[in-house]
Amino acid sequence: MVDSRLGHWLKLLVSLMLLLKTQGLYVGITYVKSAVATGAVCLDGSPPAYHWDKGFGTGINSWLIHFEVCVLVLVHLIISYANKTKLLLMPFACDIKGGGWCNNVTSCLSRKKTHLGSSKLMGQQIAFSGIMNNKRPFNPDFYNWNRVKIRYCDGSSFTGDVQAVNPATNLHFRGARIWLAVIEDLLPKGLKNAENALLSGCSAGGLASILHCDSFRALLRMGTKVKCLSDAGYFIRVKDVSGAPHVQTYFNEIVTLHVLSSDFLLPSNVDFTEEQMKTCYFSFSGICKKSAPVLHFNAETLICKHALADMCFFPQYVAPQVRTPLFILNAAYDSWQIRNILAPSIADPLGVWKSCKLDINNCSPLQLKSMQDFRLQFLNALNKSINSSSRGLYIDSCYAHCQTETQEKWFMEDSPVLGKKKIAKAVGDWFYDRNPFQKIDCPYPCNPSCQNSDLAPPNNPEKKPPNGSAASVDISFFMVKEEVDADSQRKSTGRQQFPDDDVMAATTPNKAV
Repeated sequence: MVDSRLGHWLKLLVSLMLLLKTQGLYVGITYVKSAVATGAVCLDGSPPAYHWDKGFGTGINSWLIHFEVCVLVLVHLIISYANKTKLLLMPFACDIKGGGWCNNVTSCLSRKKTHLGSSKLMGQQIAFSGIMNNKRPFNPDFYNWNRVKIRYCDGSSFTGDVQAVNPATNLHFRGARIWLAVIEDLLPKGLKNAENALLSGCSAGGLASILHCDSFRALLRMGTKVKCLSDAGYFIRVKDVSGAPHVQTYFNEIVTLHVLSSDFLLPSNVDFTEEQMKTCYFSFSGICKKSAPVLHFNAETLICKHALADMCFFPQYVAPQVRTPLFILNAAYDSWQIRNILAPSIADPLGVWKSCKLDINNCSPLQLKSMQDFRLQFLNALNKSINSSSRGLYIDSCYAHCQTETQEKWFMEDSPVLGKKKIAKAVGDWFYDRNPFQKIDCPYPCNPSCQNSDLAPPNNPEKKPPNGSAASVDISFFMVKEEVDADSQRKSTGRQQFPDDDVMAATTPNKAV
């Protein structure tokens, strides 16, 4: 028993040491203090911040702008053996709780007491890994670029822009201003001369990379090669296992609080057809894109505004309108979406899904059936966004969330493979127009290259990849035939909650701001 336990810890230690070898770059923080005067501030009113590792060699005029979600942190590892205890301080474990959002005053007040709501609480240095790595063997196409990680402290995927600030809470909903302030700070530092530029992000940051993709291109000079990469940011509008429109309500509250107006009351008993929602989006897309002031709605358009609120946050409605080349990287069995959208704790009060959500290998046949149905709904929602040959697509069948920021998933010997390519190779080929990449993996459990336990330490990077590669489906031949419910928003039976599932904050009744 002792030897078995020691072997487990030694494997973890070896994994962490390998991470130390590949992720040894610390990058200091830069505060944009001048942004405070323009109101571009974190939730608590502190200035925005970013980390920048300067490009070199052939990459000196190429820029990778990455929205933060995964913070690499220090891990205290205690090993006990033969009556001896050893404390090790091991760096570079990814904080899987990520960025998420806050959807009401209570959750935003809690958030502003952390680094996700205040730059005063951010670490002075963070480690760059995966797509941010500065070593060619671990990041072959972007290692020598200017690599910038924008810190996330607004709770709205960089979309908020509410002028009023309630002195009782001192909450600032200014994510959109933070985005512009950081870019404006980087332009005179060389971004204005960019020859290549890639906007990327993971999870809440992956959503931001879709929402800001076209504005990023518009802020750069003509002639710059501009593309965008969304990693695990394609959240879909589906019901949970109890049949409730859980995520729709949650996203609606986020947009209402951060983007529209905090005192706006929305009806909760309206159904919408797919065509009605499209009409709403095209009629009032200025709100989503922040290209026009918030409109004043009369009684006739109140219902449309309600439908629009959560549509602004669902890529299946926004991505088809993006004109800039966009690469969508996502797991069809996205572990975050399975835990928080398909089977959130509020829909699983007895904890039947708890073991399954930690490791897909623990799922029962019935749970796997629900996850296979989720995959079909995901592919159906995705199909609406594949409207151009300039789009990139890498949809693997791994149980994972965020695959660009961790080295073992981005580019290592045993990283996931799809269509005989690892993620780094597929993204690099797509960006440089060497080869297009639009592939969807076969259903779970067909891909042996996946590391499907969401909490397991990374496998030994020296291990060779499986012979050949998992079967994949070329998107040009793909069509979802199953009928999928448009999932119109219906009357909610109660306030939606994500009480203990990763990055979504618990929700409580909204208060006036």
